[in-house]
Amino acid sequence: MFVMKDQIRSLDLGETGQLYFYKYCLFNGGAVRMESWQNGGLPPEDEIKRTQLEGIGRSGLDYFKNSGREAILGASSEDGESQYCQKVIRDFVQLFGVFVVSDAIPMLKWLDINAYEKKMKTAAKKLDKLVEGWLEEHKHNRLLDGGGQEEEDFMDLMLTTLHDAEISCFDADTINKATCLNLIAASDSMKVALTWSLSLLLNNLHMLKNAQDELDIHVGRDLKESDIKNLVYLKAIMKETLRLYPPGAIIGLHASKDDCTLSTGYKIPTGTRLMVNLWKIHHDESVWPDPDKFYPESFLTCHKDIDVRGQNFELLPFCSGRQSCPAIPLALQVLHFVLAALLHNFEIASPSVDLVDMTMSTGMTNLKATPLEVLLIPHLKLV
Repeated sequence: MFVMKDQIRSLDLGETGQLYFYKYCLFNGGAVRMESWQNGGLPPEDEIKRTQLEGIGRSGLDYFKNSGREAILGASSEDGESQYCQKVIRDFVQLFGVFVVSDAIPMLKWLDINAYEKKMKTAAKKLDKLVEGWLEEHKHNRLLDGGGQEEEDFMDLMLTTLHDAEISCFDADTINKATCLNLIAASDSMKVALTWSLSLLLNNLHMLKNAQDELDIHVGRDLKESDIKNLVYLKAIMKETLRLYPPGAIIGLHASKDDCTLSTGYKIPTGTRLMVNLWKIHHDESVWPDPDKFYPESFLTCHKDIDVRGQNFELLPFCSGRQSCPAIPLALQVLHFVLAALLHNFEIASPSVDLVDMTMSTGMTNLKATPLEVLLIPHLKLV
């Protein structure tokens, strides 16, 4: 599991998305409209929406399903499976944020109002079946080639790590599937963050120009993973996006271990179930002057020492402590690389003269309430 970062470096996160975006730009007169990065279900006729899911989704999910046949996302022979995968993940995440009446009034559990419990069980079975199929395919391919694959993906690495390992409580297959599902589900949060970052840049064109100028200075014709360390302004843009619009505005339930008293004098007894309001923390006027303003430059000046990895309580998009996101390095790598690849290979613009609507939806995931529409115009010739 510790070799994951080195393995990701060998994975070109940008090439696949670039090819798909270019293909549809060529077929649509030099510009393409992307709608609703966060939507899961894809109608067959909606070629543009499929483009964004293949281009962005494939980069992340290929890492778990690099098997004998073509990877699940982007392969023309598997469009149906690609769409099914996206829909299952979207349903899974949406059900996290629904209000279940029986949580407040347990005696009504037997009614299953709105059939949420049934939907949750169905979503869990679909996810398990999907990943079970990937796992069996990996096992089959390893038997065929005698375990001598030249290039392994994450699921292969998990199979190798867990082989003959002494494990308590759960079997190796369950641990493998659960670990992969945790990382795959995070792709939803990454799509949400990328949607908000593009929305903010379209409403602040001078900052978009600053990011593009930085790319022109530090990146050659082809963007490489090693270039990201030099893109300090782009990384500040992503930090500010995660501050203003964290993918999850509220951290899930925690229970207090001991009696404690907050600085405000409020007493919290042992066993109290707590929910942390990230939105309030990220918009605290005592920490962030003009907290509703998009100002990435602050992370290059007064807030340059604040990071998103859970060590600074002013900024906690990935939570903190034992319940922090286990895939923070992967998430940041994908977010930075995909945003950089888009800005490097395309001119982006809004199809409307109006500002992008920044209204948020309700739920566990902080989605845009309205679809994002973007014009992509290639400015690098694809060889």
